[in-house]
Amino acid sequence: MKKAVVTFGAIFLPLALSSTVMASAVEQTKGSYVDKFRQLDEVLPTPNVYRSAAGEPGEKYWQQHVNYDIDVKLDEKARRLTASQTIEYKNNSPHTLKYLWLQLDQNIFKSDSIAERSATFNGSALQGDPQPKATKLSLSQLRRQQFMSDNELGFTIANVKDDNGKELKVTVVDTLMRIDLNEPLNPGKDTEFSMDFAFNIVEEDAVGARSGYEHFEKDGNDIFLLAQWFPRLAAYTDYEAWTNKAFLGSGEFTLEFGDYDVEITVPADHIVSATGKLDNASSVLTRTQRNRLEQAKNTKRPVFIVTEDEALENEKEGTEKTKTWHFKAENVRDFAWASSRKFMWDAKGYQQGGNDQPLVMAMSFFPKEGGDLWKKYSTEAIVHTMEVYSRFSFDYPYPVAQSVNGPVGGMEYPMITFNGPRTELQDDGSRTYSQAEKRFLIGVVIHEVGHIYFPMVVNSDERQWTWMDEGLNSFLDGVAGREWDPTIPWGVEPRDVVAYMKSENQVPIMTQSDSVLRLGPNAYTKPAAALNILREVILGRELFDFAFKEYAQRWKYKRPTPADFFRTMEEASGVDLDWFWRGWFYSTDHVDISLDKVYQLRLDTKNPDIDFNRLRDIEAAKPMPLFVERNKAEAKKLWIEENTDVTDFYDENDRFTVTNKERNSYNKFLKGLEPWERKVLDRAVAEDKNYYVLEFSNLGGLVMPILLELTYEDGTKEARMIPAEIWRRNHKHVQKLIITDKNKPLVSVTVDPRWETADVDVENNNYPRRIIPSRIEVYKKEQSKAKVSRDIMHDIKTELKTGDEKDSDKEPE
Repeated sequence: MKKAVVTFGAIFLPLALSSTVMASAVEQTKGSYVDKFRQLDEVLPTPNVYRSAAGEPGEKYWQQHVNYDIDVKLDEKARRLTASQTIEYKNNSPHTLKYLWLQLDQNIFKSDSIAERSATFNGSALQGDPQPKATKLSLSQLRRQQFMSDNELGFTIANVKDDNGKELKVTVVDTLMRIDLNEPLNPGKDTEFSMDFAFNIVEEDAVGARSGYEHFEKDGNDIFLLAQWFPRLAAYTDYEAWTNKAFLGSGEFTLEFGDYDVEITVPADHIVSATGKLDNASSVLTRTQRNRLEQAKNTKRPVFIVTEDEALENEKEGTEKTKTWHFKAENVRDFAWASSRKFMWDAKGYQQGGNDQPLVMAMSFFPKEGGDLWKKYSTEAIVHTMEVYSRFSFDYPYPVAQSVNGPVGGMEYPMITFNGPRTELQDDGSRTYSQAEKRFLIGVVIHEVGHIYFPMVVNSDERQWTWMDEGLNSFLDGVAGREWDPTIPWGVEPRDVVAYMKSENQVPIMTQSDSVLRLGPNAYTKPAAALNILREVILGRELFDFAFKEYAQRWKYKRPTPADFFRTMEEASGVDLDWFWRGWFYSTDHVDISLDKVYQLRLDTKNPDIDFNRLRDIEAAKPMPLFVERNKAEAKKLWIEENTDVTDFYDENDRFTVTNKERNSYNKFLKGLEPWERKVLDRAVAEDKNYYVLEFSNLGGLVMPILLELTYEDGTKEARMIPAEIWRRNHKHVQKLIITDKNKPLVSVTVDPRWETADVDVENNNYPRRIIPSRIEVYKKEQSKAKVSRDIMHDIKTELKTGDEKDSDKEPE
């Protein structure tokens, strides 16, 4: 989950081009047939030695490895970072590299960045009338403009040198930097280089970013959340080579795994949380704090390492002295940290996978503003996340998992997450929170810690395919949230995506992240709903869970693409799902299956003594014509009643009277049957079952299984699932024959009775149609008033307030 919330690579074709490509491969030129079950082979990349047709890493799969050694200093007063770093780059690719690309994410805040220069104005509609209504520009927008104008932002980089101390040529391109190597880097070789860098930290509340500082006016302190804070190697991949697309804000990062050795110098009274394991606890923590950490390893509830009272005392201090915190992290793809004297700190050990597995320390860092909400739920939510996610993937692979409160609504990095919910300070000094804030905290901690699995370990490319981390993670956080407390409205059910599915303002899931029109529903909710449906409706839990876990374990510490996910889910489940990926991920179709008609059929036995009696009953059951009914009511005599002496054969026999001619024809028919045919017919006549034909329309275009609830005359109900393949020959209209026992006549049929398929119109799912429940509200009609002009003569007599008054404006007497 990002702050409160595909240009494709070489292996994926843009959706706009895919129809052209498919047309050139197989072209339908007759009729109106559309194959919703076409295989994805024409769209997915051709399997190779790097990525197999099964969706797993190929025998020659490779990825680069990058190690960082960083010394960084936080200047609290100037709100500036200065640092130096040495980078070791290992070229595991089969290619010789003449240059390296690095990401300079802080450059997004420069006034001449692509992101800033391409930003659009989103105010209200502009007007050119002689007396125009003013368009609106929020104070938040003005605040952002002013902050960026007042501060020099972006990286300052110097002293870029190779391991021999020779200068390296550097070219900065927006949020990217190319370093030209003095010697080409051959396959299997490594190179080392160093640089100094610095930047002014942005005020997160002013700018709206993924990191920055938050200032607290009342106590004069700051919380610093530092991410995207150092020049990092862009990924070099088998499917795209350098992933050097500029950072525009929505598209996040794909990075290389490596080891980090980071020394962080901060004011001596600060508490630091960071990616990795603290390597010098004896230098930066008191003996009491170290003892508390030891105690926290085996407790039912979190133990405070820094208590609230201690944090409040820290708030009052301030110091010119510094401490250096030393963190080491192995096999991670990024590094982030947080620092503040406001932090209280709690921790709890989590033993996973048996006592022989390493203990994981779940820890939370938060100021007094977090209150009981954070004390009760943050660290517990971390542990719950690991318990649930590990079932679906693998044991949590790192020594710590952390949740830090600050100005960022929600962001994730290896071993550390930034989460925003707070309590509200009331007049009596207490702190309270709403159910929405409780849900937000538990949900955001689950979501962000979940990201440590996806994409911090299963290393998908977020710059291109946002859904691969956000969608998969939103699906799993929906599982974890409902396993926490299903009565909390998590907003993760298929029904919760209906409004988006039928909206016009959307793009396919397989759209590059910076081009997505509505990131939340597109990257989070829709793919999560799709996976929920895949698990609960289409595959079932056993097949889905096996395949999903296979995907997670195959691509642990590796870089999967969408094709790898699609292929693994199919290969491991044993179910062809190309129709599902095509509909949910490559189109903007929605689900709207209408049950149009239900026909009740009776089997013709061919026996005239049976069939003609049935026809007589059908005729008798027809409504009496209004003319005949009224004549009877008026006691009008019929001619045949007044002339009873005139009769003939047809007064004794109706048109349904059976003759021997029909009986002879029937006997001849029976003699012509094969023995097995006679046996089948005799059984069908004896059983006299009910035959129903259900007629469906696919109004939304997205083919899906048809979930039925059949209600019988005796009050019993039966659930049936018609597979999506029923639409394979006609994706618009289908009919389905359903046979029930003689004593089980149908009285009603409902499609998707539990709202499990994101069907956008449940009212056409019932047969017979139901009376639609709704609401009506009584209101008092207000008299329309013409716009009142300013009464300056009256308003000028209003008393001017000093600013201390709390009552409303007092009218002049």
